[in-house]
Amino acid sequence: MRNLKRVLLAVFILLLVLAILAFVLENQQSVTLLFLGWVGPELSVSLAMVIALLIGMVIGPIVGWFLRRASRSSHKRLV
Repeated sequence: MRNLKRVLLAVFILLLVLAILAFVLENQQSVTLLFLGWVGPELSVSLAMVIALLIGMVIGPIVGWFLRRASRSSHKRLV
């Protein structure tokens, strides 16, 4: 049973890596991003998407932490 879980995990990770590789290879077009007047460097679409994903993975938990903290403090005031 333990070996089956390891094999399934290895297969899942391999499929995930292959999907990411296919995404990167299919999105090699260069783009320039413009945000609030700031012009970013010319990057491939896949690199821009990966950077956006990583930024979201950092910002998401921070926002969640702030919301939980605000919820706890407002709950303490009510009690």
